[in-house]
Amino acid sequence: MTMTTEKPPLKVLLCAPRGFCAGVVRAIDVVEKALNLYGAPVYVRHEIVHNKYVVESLKRKGAIFVEELDEVPDETQAPVIFSAHGVAKTIPAEAERRNFQILDATCPLVTKVHREAEIHYKRGKEIILIGHAGHPEVVGTIGQLPDGAVKLVQTVEDVEAFVPDDPDKLAFVTQTTLSVEETSGIIDALKRRFPNITVPHKEDICYATTNRQEAVKQIAHECDAFITVGSPNSSNSQRLREVAEQRGCPVSRLVDGAHQIDWAEFEGIRTLGVSAGASAPEVLVEQIIDAFAERFTVEVETVAAIEENMFFPLPRPLRGAAA
Repeated sequence: MTMTTEKPPLKVLLCAPRGFCAGVVRAIDVVEKALNLYGAPVYVRHEIVHNKYVVESLKRKGAIFVEELDEVPDETQAPVIFSAHGVAKTIPAEAERRNFQILDATCPLVTKVHREAEIHYKRGKEIILIGHAGHPEVVGTIGQLPDGAVKLVQTVEDVEAFVPDDPDKLAFVTQTTLSVEETSGIIDALKRRFPNITVPHKEDICYATTNRQEAVKQIAHECDAFITVGSPNSSNSQRLREVAEQRGCPVSRLVDGAHQIDWAEFEGIRTLGVSAGASAPEVLVEQIIDAFAERFTVEVETVAAIEENMFFPLPRPLRGAAA
């Protein structure tokens, strides 16, 4: 007679909202509709969204990802798509010079930050951007304006060391995918040092980033371990992992999929929190829960912070295109 070992119980607290935001849905739709309308290949400058699974699946359908436009052949009739993170002004200018057909999948919330920065510049203000050096969204925002017009700060220490041209002619904008808590300390320091600084009309950090972080905050302190589904180059996913850690969860990990789980770290846990970054598809969340269900008797409870119903229309050339 074979003995069956009983699987230990595990409560999975599933954050809602999680995963795809409206900007990511729109960006992926741009690539898929372009492939349907124009056929393969279509060229995409930079990963359309920061998720390995999404990028690989679009590659299989005929999308060619390039880091720079000089990788796109001159004679191509294929459309060139700009990623959700936005691009510096030199990029569309180069694309037009080479007569490429452009489809811009920049998230409208990133475009909003670009417009804010331009308005501040026209009003003669020096612009401070709160963000992470080298992130494509930061590169794109800095690249909206002439060299030196936008100064990047990453920490409170950067704010303390910052010497403005005129402390009464300052404005700030932020990268959309930062953590609310990380940014608030920097914003407080800016306001303290420069009381007349112009602040954004409405928070630049995007609704989806904020909502996903809120959901993590609600449950992280109850969890023995926390998994955020997302790729390591995804800023908003990294922030979710950090938020869970900051809220006292002893094991907080970011994984691209179930294959990356180090099971030794999850031995003996009773409660697991799960969320997904704004560019991570739900199928990966399901695969992770399935992987835990092979080792534990899983009970899943969804914890909802807020309901999302945001929608962004496609770029005009793709509206009405067959899905």
